[in-house]
Order: sequence, then C-alpha cells, then structure tokens
Amino acid sequence: MTNTPTAKPFSALSLAPATLENLNRLGYVEMTPIQAASLPIALAGHDLIAQAKTGSGKTAAFSLALLAKLDVRRLDVQAMILCPTRELADQVATEIRRLARAEENVKVLTLCGGTPMKPQTASLEHGAHIIVGTPGRIMDHLEHGILSLDALNTLVLDEADRMLDMGFHDDIAKVARQCPKERQTLLFSATYPDGIAKLSQQFLRNPKEVKLEERHDDSKIRQRFYEVEENDRLHVVGQLLNHFRPVSTIAFCNTKQQCRDLLDVLRAQGFHALALHGELDQRDRDQVLIQFANRSCSVLVATDVAARGLDIAQLEAVINVDVTPDPEVYVHRIGRTGRADQDGWALSLASMNEMGRVGGIEQALKREVEWHPVAELTPASDEPLLPPMETVQILGGKKEKIRPGDVLGALTGEAGFTGAQIGKINVTEFSTYVAVERSIAKSAVRKLNAGKVKGKKVRARLMEE
Repeated sequence: MTNTPTAKPFSALSLAPATLENLNRLGYVEMTPIQAASLPIALAGHDLIAQAKTGSGKTAAFSLALLAKLDVRRLDVQAMILCPTRELADQVATEIRRLARAEENVKVLTLCGGTPMKPQTASLEHGAHIIVGTPGRIMDHLEHGILSLDALNTLVLDEADRMLDMGFHDDIAKVARQCPKERQTLLFSATYPDGIAKLSQQFLRNPKEVKLEERHDDSKIRQRFYEVEENDRLHVVGQLLNHFRPVSTIAFCNTKQQCRDLLDVLRAQGFHALALHGELDQRDRDQVLIQFANRSCSVLVATDVAARGLDIAQLEAVINVDVTPDPEVYVHRIGRTGRADQDGWALSLASMNEMGRVGGIEQALKREVEWHPVAELTPASDEPLLPPMETVQILGGKKEKIRPGDVLGALTGEAGFTGAQIGKINVTEFSTYVAVERSIAKSAVRKLNAGKVKGKKVRARLMEE
C-alpha cells in the first residue's frame, strides 16, 4: 500500500538515457504521484494493481514500463493494452508513440470495434510491437487466428472498472487466457468494485498494490438530520432531492409499504424512481438494479433486506426516510455513499417519536448528529431532476452470443455515436441493456432497429419506468 509520495524526477528511475532525454523534450520532468508509486514496481517486473483516474499520468506509468523491455528488432506483439472505448485506445496509442520516440520504428497498432476488420487484419500481417484495443475486437482477431500473442511479455488492463461496467469481463478473461503464463500484468482502475478483486485473483501473480487514496473515508460522508411531521415525511424526500440535486440516490424505508407509498409520491412529483423490495421476482430485480447502476434512474427506493449486498460505484446520496431501530444498519446504509474520492450526502428524516432511535445512532457514532431545519430546503433549479442516461433494451443476449463489444461496435461504428456517449452494457441470457446519454436515446433506438448487431437485425426499445 503506497501513500502519495513527494515529487520525484524521472531521472531517479533506471531508464535508458535516450528515454530520459525524450521525456525531457516532452516536458516530463517530475513524476506524478501515480508514476512515482507504480513505475519502480512495474520496472522491477512485478504485477501491479494501481488505483488511478484519467488525467493522473497512468498512461506514461505503464507505457514506460512496457517500452523498457521491448525488443524492437523482434517484430512480434510484445505488449497489449486493453481499453474500454475506442477514444481511450486512440489516446493511449498516441501517448505511447510519443514516449517511444527514443527508439527507432516502434510499431503501435490500435484494434477497436466500430471500424472494419479488413484494414486491421492487413496491418497485423505487417507485424506490430504493441497492440492497443477494446476487448471485443481483440477477441475477434484472436478467434480468427490473425493475432498471435506468443511473444507477449506485458498485458495492461486500463480503466478496468469501466471495462467491467461495460460487460467485458468474459472477453478480458478469454484474452488473458491466450497470453503466455510468464508475463507481467498491470491493472489500472479508478475504483475497486468486487469484480476487480476477482480479475486480479484470476490473472495477476502476487500483485503489488498502489492506492493513492483510501477507498472509504468517513469525512467524505456529510450527515444531516431533519425533524419532520409524520404527514410531511414523504413529501420532504422530494424537497431534499430538489435541494441537493444528487445524480443517484438510495432512499431507505423500514417497510415495503413505505417503499410503495414513497415511489408513488416521487413519481407524481416527476422524479425517475424505481423500487426494490422483497416481492420483486429476479428478472424485475435485475432490471431495476441495471437501470439504477447505469445512471438512468435517479432514485432507488429500497428496504434494507432488498438492498443487501448492493454495491453501486457512484452514489451521491443516501436518504433515510425512516430512522432504523438498529444503529449498525444506519452506519451500513450511509457507508454506501462517499466511495473512492467522491463526497456523499447522508440525509435522515426523523419525527418526534423516533428521537430515541436517533440517540442510539449518536451513541454508535460517539458524537451528536447535525440538525438542519426543513425550511432551508429550496429547489436549486426549476428544471426537473433527470438522470443523465436512458436504458435501451435489445431483445437478444447470451443465448444469441451477443457480446458488449458487438453493441459498442454497432453504436460507435455505423450509428456514429462516440464511446463517451455510451455507458454500462449488461448482457443477460435473453436481453441486452445499454445505457446511452439521454440526448441520443431515441436516435440510438432508431439506429439500432435500422442497423445490425453482429450482422443480424435486432429489436430495441427504450425502457420506461
């Protein structure tokens, strides 16, 4: 575990003089925290799991490591970087080319969906040292026997959490299994969902970990309590949402009936809300969770039982509609927000007859809670609070062998959208759910219905609440 180091120059690393000279020319003098923490480990040949966001300098961190052991005289694929989108793959490839200028003729090739296979196949036949691409398309080239990984010594998983979000786990697994066992694997991720631990157990060997910030920090959760009259309670939830404008909120109720009542009130007020309670069958539950996790539903109204095991990466607020009688449950509820380096709100409503329960929470927290008057809640905007994404449901899933890469390719290829406009992609047995930016939702459905996914016509529709 590494904490933020003080600034160190690149010259402190065991890099070739020509590389250092090139870094100097590019204006790379001092390492960013992620570079200083991860480069010595990567250059020493260890597997690595690093927490790093776009813009932290991570591309240079893994690029310098893989370039250091590249044998340019050997025109075989020696390093491969998997990225979630074509845009990121292009960025990474550009950066590697700049950093590789110290060497003559380093060939970097991008292989992404949404563009024709033929030109990529022709380029591959001419050979390459480094491949950067999306998991689905790289998988296609491997299946066609066009891409050989026999000489690979470094595999990089860039923005691994986003790749998992987009449903690429199976493709990543297949690609990794085709890489030589004796290789170095470097995994970079902004957040640490459970899937990351699973990936690293499967494909990394005794990895060293670099985390530059603690994943969970109580000071990031701002807690406020509001005293309400019993009759006003459900109405105040809407006031909280309009005042704080969180993108994603879980509203916890103590009973299923309270869940149903709150859902009716929120929908009547124009919020995009869905409920999660014990009476939902598995398919409905899955659909609710998919829409909430992909940010196409603003509020998830839930009981504690229904929300068990729920881990949503970005959750701006938790609202306790009722005070729970168990202080431990309160701590668990609010611990779902303020993850990674995000701030989170924990907002609680309490009536006079729940003050004893609030006292129990204060004992558990070992401090008094902060009270605010409901009167200070004023709408931050006249606009309705809309989720940033909408969910498109495509009929057809694993049974039809649809992969996330096929859907991403269809939307970023013929349909002409950018990878940044596409969110999470979930492929289930019979359906595929893809989050798209609200502004392109109707057009995405039209283009999917008019075009093809994996060479076949598909039927797509927008999921309404």
